[in-house]
Amino acid sequence: MTTTTPKEIVRAKVNLETAQMNWREMQRYFASGAAIFVSPELDLVETAFQMSEDNATQISQWMAAGQFGKVSDEQAQHWWDEDASLWAVVVSPWVLVQPVKPVP
Repeated sequence: MTTTTPKEIVRAKVNLETAQMNWREMQRYFASGAAIFVSPELDLVETAFQMSEDNATQISQWMAAGQFGKVSDEQAQHWWDEDASLWAVVVSPWVLVQPVKPVP
């Protein structure tokens, strides 16, 4: 018999709440300062989970590496110009966004 831990349940919930959206649909989150960039090198679900767990040490490491932080004006303009599609998930009050990786 397999048991599911509370952390596994949270990860599964985050995964189910993740969706692709066009950047243009997300402008209100950017305008309010709630849009957070997650580098394509990171796992979006794991990043959201670490935020929900308030893992400040890990988040600080990602920020120092430039892999995590508020969406910059330059990123927002580029995504607007490209009509970019991004993965998004809410970790209230934030909306984490990650560019969709191109298929090789």
